Amino acid sequence: MRKVGFIGVGIMGKSMVRNLMKAGFELHIYARNRAKVEDVIGEGALFHDSIAACVKGCEAVITIVGFPQDVEEVYFDEGGILESADAGAYLIDMTTTSPQISVKISKEGEEKGFHVLDAPVTGGDTGAKAGTLSILVGGKEEDFEACMPLFEAMGTNINYQGEAGCGQHAKLANQIMIAGTLTGVCEALSYAKAKGLDMPTLLKSVSTGAAGSKQLDTFGPKILEEDYAPGFFMKHFIKDMKLALVEANISGLSLEMLSLVLANYEELEAEGLGDLGTQALMKYYEVQEEE
Repeated sequence: MRKVGFIGVGIMGKSMVRNLMKAGFELHIYARNRAKVEDVIGEGALFHDSIAACVKGCEAVITIVGFPQDVEEVYFDEGGILESADAGAYLIDMTTTSPQISVKISKEGEEKGFHVLDAPVTGGDTGAKAGTLSILVGGKEEDFEACMPLFEAMGTNINYQGEAGCGQHAKLANQIMIAGTLTGVCEALSYAKAKGLDMPTLLKSVSTGAAGSKQLDTFGPKILEEDYAPGFFMKHFIKDMKLALVEANISGLSLEMLSLVLANYEELEAEGLGDLGTQALMKYYEVQEEE
């Protein structure tokens, strides 16, 4: 497996492309706006002006796009992956999307002779750059094993979750955990600020105890500096939480914390903040303080 098609060369996708090239893979990429990917083209990625041209002749095709509708378009539309990729290719969707879409791609893909995996990732832009992403994989286990060299070029915590769609379910569970944890971080910092505590000292004091978390380590210092640049877009996290609530409803689960966090984020998105990072949830509590 040497030739890889890659669709979705965004914040995380660029670093994933770079790490795959460093590992010796030949990368063929497609993006709607060539100007935004000139840097990776200059580093050796081969650009194509259509999905069909990008995936032709590739032994594996990786996608990591924005929203479920984007996934459906790149796989099912005329000139899309299922119509254009070579039979026998490995199709790996690393977008966080609906588990039902992943099952649909798997079913139709296997009927056409493809090997299909859903493999969403966690770790944000930092993990993508470092090649330390966590990769949660659903599909056939033998296909998972066959794609390990690809996964190992991009991540370090790589786990098989089960049949098609299970990678997505695992990622949604991850997002539910993040929603609660990041909300706790923002509420605690809002409280500490209101009580006049020295914020850097507080972070240092609690980070190694039971209140410590990846969310605190990653976003605590950024929140203190009012750095809300996206490593992961708020609007994409909102999409993930909505997907999780749909799946929870299907199973008859009531996830009250998740519903509340989603409502808070949607209020910020309505104010035009959807392109900020997830740590911008702190702005919700700043608004509350002002009121």
